[in-house]
Amino acid sequence: MAHQARPLAQGQKAQSGLTLHQRNSIFGYALVAPVVICLLALVFYPFVFAIWISFTDQIVGGQAKFIGLGNYIYLAKTPSFQKTIVNTIVLVASVQGLKLVFGLGIALLLNQPIRGRQIWRGLVLLPWAMPAFVAYLTWKLMYAPNGGAFNVMLDLMGIPIQLDFLSRELAMPSVILATFWRGFPFWVISFLAALQNIPQELYEAAAIDGATTWQRFQHITIPSIRHVILVVVLLSTIWTTNGFENVWLLTQGGPSDATMTFPVLSYFGLQSLRIGEASAVSVAMLPVFAMLAFIIVNLLKED
Repeated sequence: MAHQARPLAQGQKAQSGLTLHQRNSIFGYALVAPVVICLLALVFYPFVFAIWISFTDQIVGGQAKFIGLGNYIYLAKTPSFQKTIVNTIVLVASVQGLKLVFGLGIALLLNQPIRGRQIWRGLVLLPWAMPAFVAYLTWKLMYAPNGGAFNVMLDLMGIPIQLDFLSRELAMPSVILATFWRGFPFWVISFLAALQNIPQELYEAAAIDGATTWQRFQHITIPSIRHVILVVVLLSTIWTTNGFENVWLLTQGGPSDATMTFPVLSYFGLQSLRIGEASAVSVAMLPVFAMLAFIIVNLLKED
């Protein structure tokens, strides 16, 4: 009996030897483990699998064969892919520029003690709160050459022309305008929240020192909301680049690839059952996102 009790006593001693910090650490890891497992299963695995598929000639119903950079080399030589790169850069740069200017401008206006400020703050959220499907279909109806809202307005102003806003020449500006309208409220509310955290004493002290409105904006407002601007630019750039509804519902990438972007081109690859090429289109933007994230994270570290 004495020999049988000895291992039990040693086990109890080993267990009691854990410090409070060690027990709390084990308990913390146990709580986090389910979340980590879910992330690995739902995010990490599909992400790695998509990268692997992009290096194969996988088609639906066929066996995947490793072809290295074959898909990327093929895409680089394809005029549609080259046009897609240009279109995506133009779309993202234009939309982000408009969102920054108008988002910050409207946020500054709504931060002032204007009449009906709370009502205007609520109204500015409507484009973002509206389902994307409804928003872009509405814009497509307004762009219609016959009976569309914009052509009706031109007629009321005495301009006797009927424009096709989704033609090859006007399709990209039309997509840019609709995309900007749908997304700028996020910039407004983000900037407005940041502006309300700036101490008013800074502006009062600067005004006493003789600083002009522009100088107060340049040396107080912008530095105070700098980190918010960087984070919003990063998030919005990723969302705009990966946006599918705006282009698909308005133009489906046309006419003649005039508005073709990476998500739409990848979708066409899936429609033709070429999963490897579709994955390569999606993965092609990862280095750009990684570089952008690296730059912004380093800028955030700067005081």
